[in-house]
Amino acid sequence: MSLTTVRRAGLAAAVAALALVVSACGSESGDKAGDGAATAQADKTASASPAAAPAKALSAAELEKAALAQADVKSGKVFTKVPLQDDIAQAKVKTDKAECAALGRLQAGTYEAQPAASVKRSWLGDLKKPAAGASPEEALVAGIDRTKVIVTLATYADGGAEKAFAALKAASTACAGGFAYTVGSDTTKFSKVTVTDAPQGADEALALTLMMDADGTQAPWKSVVVRKGATIASFPSVNMATAATGKEYAFPAELVQAQLAKLG
Repeated sequence: MSLTTVRRAGLAAAVAALALVVSACGSESGDKAGDGAATAQADKTASASPAAAPAKALSAAELEKAALAQADVKSGKVFTKVPLQDDIAQAKVKTDKAECAALGRLQAGTYEAQPAASVKRSWLGDLKKPAAGASPEEALVAGIDRTKVIVTLATYADGGAEKAFAALKAASTACAGGFAYTVGSDTTKFSKVTVTDAPQGADEALALTLMMDADGTQAPWKSVVVRKGATIASFPSVNMATAATGKEYAFPAELVQAQLAKLG
């Protein structure tokens, strides 16, 4: 099921649910002179040291080995073969604003810039059972309360990962007021982009909540991007139930931590 299909299914469920509702009614010590000498020596050593070389890109085989597998997660289902509708080519993603191109590619589940190698996985959250005594509309929402994530790993040569990450950060600021991206004949609009608390454990990390707007229905989409060395892992997610409820959903943070652990 593609991210677009998830969105449409959620909106259809929202209409059905609404129809049901309507009908139902540190410290300092030591010799200061010695400290000064040590500081001067440290400054001298630092100035003499060459700049750190960019991290080395992983090989295609190394990247495949680093990609998530079912054994790496505690919940949900990891799919190693991503359906064609989720394997969107970068060139097919168009945005209404040039400065938002990186975000459009992120939300479409593809990579930024030109990596040396890339690999994809998808993850679908476990099916939830409705609570005992749930109303028909509550049972409907519970039945579609599943989060889907497209995981893309992309590794870059010659500092390309840092540049790609910088492009995503710049777009998240430039496009705070919203944007739209198109794949084929399908256009997805966002009314707002908000930077949220990023996960720990990466060299760089970015977390976003994008408010999807479809015919006046607002629903949050959540995405996380992390960089570890020369490799970027991106995690755009959607939850079908949000279109029916308008409520937030919990991003599956375990995916990010599991992926970071495999990247070392």
